[in-house]
Amino acid sequence: MIKDSNPEIKRRLSLLESHVGFKLDTILKQALKIRDSYTLEHSERVVLLAEQIGHQMGLNEQQMDILSLAAGFHDIGKIGIADQVLLKPGKLSGDEYNDIKQHPIIGANMLRSLGNPVLDEVALCVLHHHEQWDGKGYPDGLRGDEIPTISRIIAVVDAYDAMTTTRSYRSQVETKQALDIISRESGKQFCPKAVQAILELCSKQHLNNQTCT
Repeated sequence: MIKDSNPEIKRRLSLLESHVGFKLDTILKQALKIRDSYTLEHSERVVLLAEQIGHQMGLNEQQMDILSLAAGFHDIGKIGIADQVLLKPGKLSGDEYNDIKQHPIIGANMLRSLGNPVLDEVALCVLHHHEQWDGKGYPDGLRGDEIPTISRIIAVVDAYDAMTTTRSYRSQVETKQALDIISRESGKQFCPKAVQAILELCSKQHLNNQTCT
């Protein structure tokens, strides 16, 4: 688990506080930890890898700020998902999966409710992080360049981290297998540029041991 003493975590805390004026990040992280500690740890790992991919893809400073915040909050909407669905130790039913698919909408609405222009941009990226390049994602079925670049980055990293960590209902897969799956989904589930970036980062061993091992 990434410690709060990590300088990158501190930088994001400072960034968020400068935009909203209070320790929103601390409040929401604590709420998420109470609901599901895995989701909190997953979100912190997603931030670190997403930032590396953002740099690899040449995002500017403003885009990197939005990426850092959106990656940290991408699953915050799971606070609004019932325990019997969110914490179910097995395959979800069709209705349960439909419930889970609401978390990007819930998260985006939570962020928009603060009435902050920066968090409005973050909310848009959170809303669309489960869209797919071929238009088969949710909630709006966006495709290709219709999907915000930041959402496309989070989508790849979200999937990578989910595959390479163990959950109660399935075992993790090896890094190579996860990257092979992501590579096969380039141009289908995932943005080709985001896929290329994560493959290049791993091949050059630019990722730390918490993300690409």
